[in-house]
Amino acid sequence: MNKRSLQFLETLVNTPSPSGHESRGLRVWLDYVDQYADETYSDSYGNCVAVLNKGGGPRLMLAGHADEIGMTVNYIDENGYIYVRKLGGTNPAITKAQRLTIHTRKGPVKGVVGSVAPHLMKGESSNGGSNHIQDLFVDIGVNSRKAAEKIIRIGDPITLNDKFEMLRDDLVIARAFDNRVGTWAVAETIRLLKTSKTKLNVEVCAVANTMEEVGLFGARQIAYSLHPEVALVMDVTHATDYPTVDKRQHGDIKVGQGPTVTHGNCNHPEVIKRIEQVAKKLKVNLQHEAISATSGTDTDAIFWTRGGIPSGLISLPNRYMHSPVEVVSLKDLEQIPQIMAGFAKSIKRGEQFKVKI
Repeated sequence: MNKRSLQFLETLVNTPSPSGHESRGLRVWLDYVDQYADETYSDSYGNCVAVLNKGGGPRLMLAGHADEIGMTVNYIDENGYIYVRKLGGTNPAITKAQRLTIHTRKGPVKGVVGSVAPHLMKGESSNGGSNHIQDLFVDIGVNSRKAAEKIIRIGDPITLNDKFEMLRDDLVIARAFDNRVGTWAVAETIRLLKTSKTKLNVEVCAVANTMEEVGLFGARQIAYSLHPEVALVMDVTHATDYPTVDKRQHGDIKVGQGPTVTHGNCNHPEVIKRIEQVAKKLKVNLQHEAISATSGTDTDAIFWTRGGIPSGLISLPNRYMHSPVEVVSLKDLEQIPQIMAGFAKSIKRGEQFKVKI
């Protein structure tokens, strides 16, 4: 991965973007992609679009969601301790004893999630205590509700403080690869296409959409507005190459063995077929996943919009998803914008993706 692209990824991942409060991360994304796109814009809920080859056809939407899981201030007790609600799929069991930041109107406020010492626990609680979100409490170093209310308020979003780091070789760690890697990939696709000598037929709309973690809402909004003829969605998927994960139930997905494509339901068979053809041409190894109902990604919202948008999901294997220590491969990640760019180049003017009957 080139140095500038890696720096963009690190900055993007380290910039707090909890669901419904993605503006800071989206600003980073827009500043980067603006140098390659023909135009960029955002809508009323912050969904951001970068357009290349405007007026081409068909219109191809490349989507990644910009938000990360987090928490929000829900209650302040008389001693100034803060209780929280989830923003997305936050796991209370691994949130204890973490450093965090509360993002207020006046600026960031540091805090820690309290963790009762085992010496002070009794009975079953000595095994770690309750794993319910309402039992977590945050200490910001004040001793009264009045003091706390001077610096924070109900509804302020919260993120953990873990940052991007190299682990070993091409493996990297961060708290929020889910799914800043998606917005990185669609931005990088625009860069690759802009610097390529290949003339495009399609209009390419790279999208960094909001509020996926709380209901796929941003994707619903922007897919309806854009009305693309075909869409590629990029998200993370569960790697299953570590202890205790049942491959019989969750499939066999390995970090470092290439991105995945998903088969079934929202994934249009002709779109997936084209992704496979492009990957083969690029000599990129693909891993395969199956779904029985939904994918759990923005693909579920995009594919049924306006009577049906042919869609395909490309995913990055991710160990320890929804934790402060997500682990992914830069090699796997770098291959995804290559596939997306190859997909865009392969589309003929006016081409339609239809199920063959």
